[in-house]
Amino acid sequence: MRLIIISRKTLFVFLILLVLFVLSLVAIMIYNNSEETFNPDVYYQGNIDDKVIAFACNVDWGNEYIPNMLETFKKNDINITYFVTGKWVEKNPDILKLIYDEKHEIGNHGYNHMDYDKLSYERNKEEIYKAHSTIKNILNIDLKYFAPPSGAYNNDTVKAAKDLGYQLIMWSIDTIDWRKDSTKDIIIKRVTEKYHNAAIVLMHPTEETVKALPEIIRFLYEKGYKIGTISDVMKNY
Repeated sequence: MRLIIISRKTLFVFLILLVLFVLSLVAIMIYNNSEETFNPDVYYQGNIDDKVIAFACNVDWGNEYIPNMLETFKKNDINITYFVTGKWVEKNPDILKLIYDEKHEIGNHGYNHMDYDKLSYERNKEEIYKAHSTIKNILNIDLKYFAPPSGAYNNDTVKAAKDLGYQLIMWSIDTIDWRKDSTKDIIIKRVTEKYHNAAIVLMHPTEETVKALPEIIRFLYEKGYKIGTISDVMKNY
């Protein structure tokens, strides 16, 4: 058996090359991952740098809490964006009209509350357009923002929304208020610890959200922020 003797210099060069090779692989993996996750047609926050924060309320349930939400916003001279499902709209046209009459912005939340990341391009387009038509038939308005239920989307969702003239909206601050353990204080903390310029705060019509809103609004006002709609944090070029 023949022994192979490697000098320290050769070993050092080999280790350097090995490290460079590993770093290159890591860089490629990071690059590929960023290519898959970043999409310029998906907005997790507004595209301006002003002290404005948008409230986005997704509605597919929670009718009993909407009047109190609206009253809180009215008292504080605030208009937000309500993303509504077409199926909910068909059952609650009067509540939709009430929201709209209070000068709130209406967004598209799809017809059915389902995982759009599991749908094909055609099915995505069908769900978004059906909700669009349902809302337009009641309010006679065109919509420009689409928020996929549960934040679930794929490339077909993005393409379908864009082809229908929509911008796909996500969020940068999640109240997670739909969860049973989300109390008023927890919801307040989730917003007040993460607020930033052009943030999009996701919420739903829940009892604890209604309780938390006055304190969240007061906190943001004290920090010099305006609270508004998705349109208030989006500059359309």
